Amino acid sequence: MAITYLLPLFLSLIISSVSANFQRDVEITWGDGRGQIKNNGELLTLSLDKSSGSGFQSKNEYLFGKIAMQMKLVPGNSAGTVTTLYLKSPGTTWDEIDFEFLGNSSGDPYTLHTNVYTQGKGDKEQQFKLWFDPTADFHTYTIIWNPQRIIFTVDGTPIREFKNMESLGTLFPKNKPMRMYSSLWNADDWATRGGLVKTDWSKAPFIASYRGFKQEACVWSNGKSSCPNASKQGTTGSWLSQELDSTAQQRMRWVQRNYMIYNYCTDAKRFPQGLPKECLAA
Repeated sequence: MAITYLLPLFLSLIISSVSANFQRDVEITWGDGRGQIKNNGELLTLSLDKSSGSGFQSKNEYLFGKIAMQMKLVPGNSAGTVTTLYLKSPGTTWDEIDFEFLGNSSGDPYTLHTNVYTQGKGDKEQQFKLWFDPTADFHTYTIIWNPQRIIFTVDGTPIREFKNMESLGTLFPKNKPMRMYSSLWNADDWATRGGLVKTDWSKAPFIASYRGFKQEACVWSNGKSSCPNASKQGTTGSWLSQELDSTAQQRMRWVQRNYMIYNYCTDAKRFPQGLPKECLAA
C-alpha cells in the first residue's frame, strides 16, 4: 500500500510498507541457507556458525528515508559476534549509516556502535549500552535520514542526531542511493573487548531474528527518485523534514548521559590537531 505526501509544487510518491513481508521486500544474499524467511514472510532469521555467517538486503534503493526493523539479538554468550543493520551505497567512496551490535559474554550487555560514512570517510563513532536486554524480545531500531539530519532511534527514543553541517566543511550523505543491509558475522578479532574475548563456537549456531521491516522512503529506481525535490531545504512531510523537538532532545540527552560509552567528539587524544568542526558546533 502506498501513501502520499504533498510536497511543494508537486505530489510525490513515498512508499510505506504497512505490513512487512520479507519475501516481498528483501533478498537473502549470502550464508548458504543460514538466512531463512519464515511464517509466510513475517519473520527472518540469520545464523552464524564456524563456517559462515549470513545476511540480507532490501530490494529497494533509497535516497532519504525512514527505515525501521524489529530485531531480537543473539542470546547468551554472544562474544565475538556482530549483528548489523545499516544503509550503504556501492563503490569505493561509499556512503553508510550504521547500527552495529557487538556481542559480549553471558550477563554482560551488548555494545551498540553507530557511525556515519560519506564518500568512504567515517570516524564518527558513538557507542552505547542499552537500557534493556535486546535478546529477550524484539525491539525497534530506526534510521531517519533526510537532507537536514540523520536520527538514530531505539524503540522510538532518539539516541543520536548527526546534522548536515556542510557549511562547516563536514561531509554529509545526500547524493548516493543506499540499500538496507543486515548481517550476522564473526569478528572476534576486535568486536568484544578489542578482541580479547573470542567466540565460543560450542554455543553455535548463533541466531538473530527480525520482523516488522518498515520502509518509508524516497525510492531510487532507473536513475530517478520517487521524490525528485526531496533534497531541497524546506521539504515537508513527516520524516523528510523531521527534527527533534525539545522533548525528544531531552530524551536523547538522557540516553547519552546515562548510556553513551564512547563519543568521537570528546576524544581529544584521537584528534591532536583539534576536534572535528561538527563537534565544536554541536
